[in-house]
Amino acid sequence: MAFLFNLYPQSLVSNSRLYLSLSFSLSESSMAAIPQPSQPSPTQISKIKYIKKVAESPGLTSVPASYAFTPSPSPSDQAVSEDPEDSIPVIDFSLLTSGTPDQRSQLIQQLGQACKDWGFFKVINHGVPESLMEAMIEGIRGFFNLTDEEKREFEGKNLLDPIRCGTSFNTSIDKVFYWRDYLKVVVHPEFHFPNKPAGLSELSLEYCKRTRGVARELLKAISESLGLEPFYIEKVMNLDKGLQMFNANFYPPCPQPELVMGLPPHSDHGLLSLVTHNGIGGFQLQHNGMWVNVNAIPNSFLVNIADQLEILSNGKYKSILHRAVVNKKVTRISLVMTNGPSLDKIVNPAPELVNNGINQPAYHGITYKEYFQWQQGNNLDGKGILDRIRI
Repeated sequence: MAFLFNLYPQSLVSNSRLYLSLSFSLSESSMAAIPQPSQPSPTQISKIKYIKKVAESPGLTSVPASYAFTPSPSPSDQAVSEDPEDSIPVIDFSLLTSGTPDQRSQLIQQLGQACKDWGFFKVINHGVPESLMEAMIEGIRGFFNLTDEEKREFEGKNLLDPIRCGTSFNTSIDKVFYWRDYLKVVVHPEFHFPNKPAGLSELSLEYCKRTRGVARELLKAISESLGLEPFYIEKVMNLDKGLQMFNANFYPPCPQPELVMGLPPHSDHGLLSLVTHNGIGGFQLQHNGMWVNVNAIPNSFLVNIADQLEILSNGKYKSILHRAVVNKKVTRISLVMTNGPSLDKIVNPAPELVNNGINQPAYHGITYKEYFQWQQGNNLDGKGILDRIRI
């Protein structure tokens, strides 16, 4: 697989069949035969480390008590927009990199408006080959199809371990478990990845490099949309040593999806997140007091403002609550690339955006490492961590 390291961008496109054939072989070779136990008892459920095994239990017709949430009594917490077509802004990435000066200028204005009004936008024509994106989805499916014993060697013990996999969010403190298994990997400034299934690590290296390039180009444009020079965020946040995390989520079918949560409402801890998935709906974001179902555009990324960018922009651009819901019939797989500052960076509102005291700083400074450990080590509770440093 070492030859993948030397592929040039144009050869990635011409080698789409290679990516796809590799991805399918990954999935097939890693499919372990699932034993067929009887309906698990509550005691057995408590010992299972992965929701995948719970969901595949024969005859499972109801949600185990440890996964059942009590619905919120507030109607506003549950209201979902009836509009089947959301109006999340769409950004043509190619105009940022190869458009005319006028086109780029107009797109930066659109990008700034999207950040301000939605905190989310879809990115098309981003240059990451669709075949590579599809191969990553299938490769990750292969990872989650590994046996529990095989996955156990990648579980990790600490929040900053370079590779961690598990279930729910933080099982040591979660009162009710989420219907989700995960893989979290630090891929920059040093690259790590599980060595199973075979070939996935090499694919992931290429994918992470490509998405990091997209994120940095977007952050340059976002800098300009804030009235800052293009490389402001890159320099101030020390992105050459910035933390990039690969997050994969596995949401299997659920017999009573209305009683469980894939992930609860939350914001992301970094600067900018890039999301793609296997074409199955379930991602919802909050907009104007309603939950909006996000409809995916093929071969696109859903990008969202995260907490560190809200701090840096002094609240001009806000991270937005989003959540994952599940369904009865099919598995949803999502890949989230989290791009953040260097861990030792103290993130403050940009002085240029405080306007010489006319606007006051809206947040206390905090190192990204402290923020990350704070969020990942507690209950996933909306924007509670960000609220604690709000002035």
